[in-house]
Amino acid sequence: MQEDKNKTNFSDIGKEIAIERLFEGSGYSNSGDFTLKNGQTLHKVMLEGVDFDLIYTPLKHLGYKAALSIIGDAYANMTTPKHLSIVLGISAKFYFEDISDLWCGFLACAKEFEIEDVTLDLVPSINGLCISMSLMSQIYPIKKSTPKSMDLICLSGNLGAAYMGLHVLEREKVAFSSKDAVQPNLEKYKYLLQQYLSPSIKKDTLKRVKEYKLEPSSAYFMTQSLASTIKKIEKKSKLGVKLYIDRLPIASETFQMSEELNIDAITAAINGGEDYRFLFVVPIEKHPIVHKEFPDFDVIGHLAQPETGRVLVTPEGAELNIP
Repeated sequence: MQEDKNKTNFSDIGKEIAIERLFEGSGYSNSGDFTLKNGQTLHKVMLEGVDFDLIYTPLKHLGYKAALSIIGDAYANMTTPKHLSIVLGISAKFYFEDISDLWCGFLACAKEFEIEDVTLDLVPSINGLCISMSLMSQIYPIKKSTPKSMDLICLSGNLGAAYMGLHVLEREKVAFSSKDAVQPNLEKYKYLLQQYLSPSIKKDTLKRVKEYKLEPSSAYFMTQSLASTIKKIEKKSKLGVKLYIDRLPIASETFQMSEELNIDAITAAINGGEDYRFLFVVPIEKHPIVHKEFPDFDVIGHLAQPETGRVLVTPEGAELNIP
């Protein structure tokens, strides 16, 4: 962050006044007086330079995306998010106005997903920005099934677009750092950038899963790669996994960008990450319901016998091991 005399240093107003200002008009009180019976608590930490790069990530987008990452985890755990507690580690390079932008993103996400209570604390950080979140959620009464071979693996959106968006930003970051840099024109990459910087999920997901009695044996919110999620499914179910290349949902923009960057689109879809998608494992007899009532989901594979391992099936029928 460059020095700006029109912005407010935290040292000029102090922690308490800063927090008070951030809560003004938000609809939340920062009381911290929140209890929940029959609940579950999730924790997540995000670090500048590891989980995000502020050179190309707007602070408001970062706040929204950070909150969404833990809210999505709560949904995948079949719980309804209720209370979000945030601790921000802030280095001296940040002004109050910077953190206000970040906070606006958190609040926008909290209100969209009807979080009842939000609290905030600010602490000093030696290096950059640290985001620590805890989310208390109410267990949602959804019946689950026992995993078995041929259960369907269902995915809530396309893969690889966010990964390609990240590559666009990283490429432009390198180009912009050169002495002959010009302002890049990123309009043709709008969809890919949106998938990385401003992901979204449907907040009625749990309601629909319960209403149509989908009875998943497991559910995941994919902020990491499909490959890492498949590993978790194999370990939890003690069964094999088969994915089908021709069933993987990949946007045309992702294929176009893969050619431009010389990156295989299938590899990006499987190993890329940052997709912010739901993945459900449901009984095969639920296929008609998935097909009719969940048009936003794609069936990308199924569970198999344990000796199968994790494989990717080509259109020709060949089976490739997924590392």
